[in-house]
Amino acid sequence: MIELIPAIDIIDGKCVRLSQGDYNSKKVYNENPVEVAKELEAHGIRRLHVVDLDGAVSHHVVNYRTLEQIASRTSLVIDFGGGVKSDEDLVIAFESGAQMITGGSIAVQNPERFCHWLQTYGSERIILGADVKDHKIAVNGWKDESACELFPFLEDYVGKGVRKVICTDINCDGMLQGPSISLYKEMLEAHSDLYLIASGGVSCAEDIRQLEATGIPAVIFGKALYEGRITFKELEAFMI
Repeated sequence: MIELIPAIDIIDGKCVRLSQGDYNSKKVYNENPVEVAKELEAHGIRRLHVVDLDGAVSHHVVNYRTLEQIASRTSLVIDFGGGVKSDEDLVIAFESGAQMITGGSIAVQNPERFCHWLQTYGSERIILGADVKDHKIAVNGWKDESACELFPFLEDYVGKGVRKVICTDINCDGMLQGPSISLYKEMLEAHSDLYLIASGGVSCAEDIRQLEATGIPAVIFGKALYEGRITFKELEAFMI
């Protein structure tokens, strides 16, 4: 059974979605992310992926108050990412109610610190964010492409104890044209025990079914749900 993880992306305290990480494509879906989170919970959702898009470009956590409100007013299990670059940011995110932290840019730019977090908090609470564009890891809110190739990057961190990875194919994200199933299959073939969380491109319930059939453990989605291309009724089939 695939784990369903809706995403709430935050800019200026509002629930938004981008297309291919382009901040100029921002579309506001709700002025109050807490309302979104409560509706998700009311329909049986248990997990939530919260991204501080302001934090991602500011290089420090910005929307922690919104995280705090979501965490205090729902019982959702939240992983949080975006701008977590320092030990202080990490503490702020955990104290604001995140149960897990996703580190992407930090894992590229300061691997020593990321590994310290991994050793301190464990592989259940520290998730590796692998945001990919043409097999290269992107950083800083996807604005910059690093020299890191996905598979050596993944190999290195699995060797260091990473067990959970969120992989977003930036070319697919927010485009509603289907996820990169072939990429995820390749990743699982290389690391069969990885808890791989597919992100980007989900356009309908059939996309989720295909990911599940491929053996992908979990999926993040957002725009398709907010735009009514996936209904809560359809999601119920994955919760049985």
